[in-house]
Amino acid sequence: MEIFSPKRDTFAKKSILLILFLACFFGFSQHKQTKFKVIAFYTAKNDQAHISFVHEANKWFPKLAEENHFQYDSTSNWNNLNADFLSKYQVVLFLDTRPEIESQRAAFQKYMENGGGFIGFHFSAFALSESSYPQNWNWYHNTFLGSGEYGSNTWKPTSAILRVENQDPITKNLPKTFTSQPNEWYRWSNDLTKNPDIKILLAIDESSFPLGTGPKAHEIWHSGYYPVVWTNKNYKMLYVNMGHNDIDYEGGTNKTLSYTFENETQNKVILNALLLFGNKKNK
Repeated sequence: MEIFSPKRDTFAKKSILLILFLACFFGFSQHKQTKFKVIAFYTAKNDQAHISFVHEANKWFPKLAEENHFQYDSTSNWNNLNADFLSKYQVVLFLDTRPEIESQRAAFQKYMENGGGFIGFHFSAFALSESSYPQNWNWYHNTFLGSGEYGSNTWKPTSAILRVENQDPITKNLPKTFTSQPNEWYRWSNDLTKNPDIKILLAIDESSFPLGTGPKAHEIWHSGYYPVVWTNKNYKMLYVNMGHNDIDYEGGTNKTLSYTFENETQNKVILNALLLFGNKKNK
């Protein structure tokens, strides 16, 4: 027969409370250590493929944030691109477009020059004279991104074999080559290989050619060198050409036929960059 002991019962309770306290303390400390905040800007008004990508991103990133202990917010209000608002975040994302107002552009440039993090997707780098997005922001397109103006693109959106060009924390644990999600691939006016500030991380592998299905001949690439993911050594930034889902334009349904983030290997690039930029102290 077990005899009740007040001392033993008190000791057991104290032990349990101590264990719970330590678990909470170390759990909180670890959570606090890895916590950072990400803000995504988007427009989601032009081109169904870009709209589809924005909706996908705003569902995928919150899940990624929960799994990796960071906070993800998003806004379509570009007036939030100001010093006070940006000071709350360690990483800024441009999901589909860029700021057009001078004060917003100046705030973003200062944010980056002061050590902020950035990931831009697909259309966020687009600039073309005599279009709705002219090349009228020299720092962003030539100095920061380095790409200059849009040159041409493949069509329809198709997968490509991508090749790792340089070892970097952003490309760690990636195979030398892998198959991407379907995408509309861009060519640029500037030769990134001649820019000493640019570090190309992924490029289209020659085994991808011919790339694109047309119907126009110039929409099918048969040769050439095409960087698709790169960083600028002077900033905590990454540009990712992916971000154009395949859409049923021909059938007239505008149904999404492919999703950018349904590719674990490709997703590692995004996660690696987020963790690198988010956890790294500003200048």
